[in-house]
Amino acid sequence: MFSVIVPVYRNAEFVPQLIAEFSAVSAIVAERYGMAMEYVFVVDASPDDSYELLAEALPRAPFRSQLLLHARNFGSFAAIRTGLRAAQGDYFGVIAADLQEPPDLLLRFLDRLVFGDADITVGVREGRDDPGMSRLSANLFWRFYRRFVVRDIPSGGVDVFGCNRRIRDELLRLEEANSSLVGLVYWLGFRRCEVPYRRRARAYGRSAWTVGKKINYLLDSVFAFTDLPIRILTILGALGFVVAGCLAVLVIVMRLIGQIPLAGYTTTILVITFFGALNTLGLGFIGSYAWRSYENTKRRPLALVRTVRTFDGAPESRSHLLSSGRRA
Repeated sequence: MFSVIVPVYRNAEFVPQLIAEFSAVSAIVAERYGMAMEYVFVVDASPDDSYELLAEALPRAPFRSQLLLHARNFGSFAAIRTGLRAAQGDYFGVIAADLQEPPDLLLRFLDRLVFGDADITVGVREGRDDPGMSRLSANLFWRFYRRFVVRDIPSGGVDVFGCNRRIRDELLRLEEANSSLVGLVYWLGFRRCEVPYRRRARAYGRSAWTVGKKINYLLDSVFAFTDLPIRILTILGALGFVVAGCLAVLVIVMRLIGQIPLAGYTTTILVITFFGALNTLGLGFIGSYAWRSYENTKRRPLALVRTVRTFDGAPESRSHLLSSGRRA
């Protein structure tokens, strides 16, 4: 069985299109592989009526499905982990509910996984039909991520991926708070392949992936996967020590030769300000690492599920898909 995890947040307008496009993918999977599909929708405490609309539509859909509701908003990565834990398939795919990643990407994921030449498949954007500012911010974000956090990540970034059961199990063992699921996928290693696609324009509303969330995601990734802030702090400290030493020698020499009657007020203030700012920056870096370590020692669950519902799908539609699979 192929399980597809769909995190849902502010996606009520997309529900009819989700059911239609996922139904088409299910029919192709049944014909091509004789394989059943399961869709696991995880509603991350969405403030709109996404949950109610899915609860009404899924019993009539021609595929198996699960509908889970988080007790509060835990974030998209937590929703994906919840879906992976609940899914019952042999292969797994992740796709966003806004359908900017085309659902036929799932078929290409499954091709690579079933034929055994990859354990992990990642969707790589070759282009995006987003507004200009969105493209610019995304490119800068992923360029920094690739340069300083995970060097193997594609230049366009990764939002969706597929994997087999072994990878799913290994991911779920890594219960890290304030981390990056994409970073963990790359940290695992194993056999990995890239599947190119073009990101579609958003059909409805505005993305919940705001600048603030991007910054938090980047900070979580930096503090979880690299010691870059500590190395930067060390370099700044060394440079500050050298600059302070040079200034001290300069002031002493000029004092001895009579160039300055008294030690300079400006120089003193500059040195104090520089090292004060450096100490504050260092405390911030160290505090971020310490706080994240402390959060992981609490061993709190990364998400809490309030409601779980399962649907076998419309009987007449399911029988059609199963018969197609037997013919294949």
